[in-house]
Amino acid sequence: MENQTNSKNIILEYGLYAGSTSILLALVFYAMGKAANPGIALSLTSLILPLTLLVLGIRKFKLLNNDYLNWGQALKIGVGIAMLWGILALGFQYILENVIAPELIEQKLEFARLSMEKWGISEDMIEESIESQKKQSPLLGIAMGLLFFAFMGFVVSAIAGAIMKKTEEETY
Repeated sequence: MENQTNSKNIILEYGLYAGSTSILLALVFYAMGKAANPGIALSLTSLILPLTLLVLGIRKFKLLNNDYLNWGQALKIGVGIAMLWGILALGFQYILENVIAPELIEQKLEFARLSMEKWGISEDMIEESIESQKKQSPLLGIAMGLLFFAFMGFVVSAIAGAIMKKTEEETY
């Protein structure tokens, strides 16, 4: 039961760190005028920093658990951190796009249009795609985003758990 309490505290702590990091980066991108199109380097940075915090959360649990960690615990902690990170990041993104800077949605759609034109997609297909994106429910986007965060958390914590795994049976 003690491990369960520790895992909840670690999930909350590192989930808040990861979410706060994403919010801070989103604010920096917005201040730089890069919120609609941050580019590859900034996008990777906004993924790598919180994912590092996810791995550090799993590592902290292992250290607090007398250096023992099984794969299931790693998954539970990693997915928990990723979900809290996702809720905070997506919640802030919703507020940013609908309250703080509603023009961001149009900027993102314009960037998508330009990208599709570069790929040689026909004008009819581009218009159809843009219109379908405009009609998409924000709740659907948030739900899909949470699924993405859960998947990322699963993959990263599965790898980290496999690497860091150490059970009592292995010490004998």
